[in-house]
Amino acid sequence: MTTTRPTGSAPEATASRAAAAPPADARALGLAHYAARGVLEHFLARHGLTFPQQIALRAAVTAETPRTRDELVTEVRGVLKADPAALHATLDELVAGGLLAVAGAHLRPTEAGRAALAAVAAETAPVSARIWGGIPAEDLAAAGRVLALV
Repeated sequence: MTTTRPTGSAPEATASRAAAAPPADARALGLAHYAARGVLEHFLARHGLTFPQQIALRAAVTAETPRTRDELVTEVRGVLKADPAALHATLDELVAGGLLAVAGAHLRPTEAGRAALAAVAAETAPVSARIWGGIPAEDLAAAGRVLALV
């Protein structure tokens, strides 16, 4: 039995598959989202985090100024489209886990919270590079523009 192998480099093979791919639709975009999220959730679970917790913690860590609980809920709700009560519970979990700290009316990320995000980022970086590395920058830019519209 003879097996044939594709010729050319990985970027050429990726470009060839992309040229033959049908236009993206809601189903394809949804499947891509869940595939990428599944990879991330695998690494989050190693650190005892859920996807909503990671989104909320990242919002607190990347904020230029400390945020109130309601400000964080509003910001995260814009990303996750989740119920505000569920997001308040998520913030409570982060406080109970020592990843956010109450500072008056504000919630501030703790060193443990920053370290957890940094660890997840370091662990996911090589996997992300393998997933996205063969896609030309202009295609990623086009995808970003399209997804920003959704």
